[in-house]
Amino acid sequence: MLGCAWLIGFAMFCPILCIPPIAFIIKQELRVSHAAVGLLFSLPVAVLVVLALPSGLLADWLGTKRAVGIGAAVMAAGSLMRGMSGSYATLLAWTSLYGVGFSIIYPNLPKLVGLWFPREKVGLATGVYTTGITTGAGISLAITLPLVFPLAGSIQGTFFFWSIPAVVATALWWILVKDPPLIRDPGGRASGANRVDHPSSSFWKSRNMWMIALMLFLNNLHFYTWSAWTPALMMMKGAPPDLAALIASFRAWVSLPMIFLMPWVSYRVGVRKPFIWGSALLLALASWSAIYLPVPLGWPLMAAVAISTGGTFPMILAFLLEMLPNQSVGTASGAVLSIGYIGGLLGPWLAGHIVDSTASLDLALVFLGGAAILWAWVGFSVPETGRKALKDLDQTKDL
Repeated sequence: MLGCAWLIGFAMFCPILCIPPIAFIIKQELRVSHAAVGLLFSLPVAVLVVLALPSGLLADWLGTKRAVGIGAAVMAAGSLMRGMSGSYATLLAWTSLYGVGFSIIYPNLPKLVGLWFPREKVGLATGVYTTGITTGAGISLAITLPLVFPLAGSIQGTFFFWSIPAVVATALWWILVKDPPLIRDPGGRASGANRVDHPSSSFWKSRNMWMIALMLFLNNLHFYTWSAWTPALMMMKGAPPDLAALIASFRAWVSLPMIFLMPWVSYRVGVRKPFIWGSALLLALASWSAIYLPVPLGWPLMAAVAISTGGTFPMILAFLLEMLPNQSVGTASGAVLSIGYIGGLLGPWLAGHIVDSTASLDLALVFLGGAAILWAWVGFSVPETGRKALKDLDQTKDL
């Protein structure tokens, strides 16, 4: 199950992250603006904002395996049809269909992990499947311009090539994945794939839920903006397109170990909050420094962004299971993803408008630095969920 979830994550993000390396080609051939290319990149995230909560309810109705399998089939169909698009309008339409499948899958992967794994292993399991997301993003950024586009010979051929992982992932999902068995907790209540949560509306009043959603919003604001516009940033500084795409992909490769390493170190030391606000401060420094850094320093710049966004992403997803009551996790996950991925929609689109207006990304980088400072404040404000804090709490209760 976890291997198939990894492959689904890989297939979800390859078709998105193949756009930034060839953004200048799309702009020239389809005669559209930077903002239009930014919209094409972030459109699946826009659909996710709308459909995340209904997708969680769909999984309650059909079962998680079926819901994710249907989403994978829709995603594969939309991705394949992008390879037959002859205009920006049709490309946008089929990207929307791809986004529907993407949106059905994404909210239910954390839920599936929560059903299959005990709570103490959820963070590690989340880290495993999110490496599929990072690997897909890194490979797509690295090889689309130098290898895939010349091989495919066109924008449409490139999109068709990157639909292959989605087709394979869909087939393997339906063949191999099973819903977890029905089990009962010590109180005799059903849990597992056949459990349908009926949370009260009180989770909307939960300060913790809104803090998690804000952290995810800011993480996605940075992740998608850096993913979409790092190649353009490096090219504005004088890098050739191939080198610009390679530097952008370096963020994904550094993220891979950080996805495991930061949650593991956090578990070992028993605290989480310093990793959240510390990463945010590093991200603010990286954002503002990027205005002045030359191309050779793009490598350490991407490493800093990777440490900050990659290491914290699985920790934020794990917060859903650590900070919210069990009966609310399914619906709350959809709500948090809907709110959080607004950041992934707004960031690339606003950065595109800034480039169209100023012919520079400097203002966007200033904005990203300010967003990182807000993220640091949230990191200071959330409750500590680490092992050390919980142990201290238990000792206090004993006294």
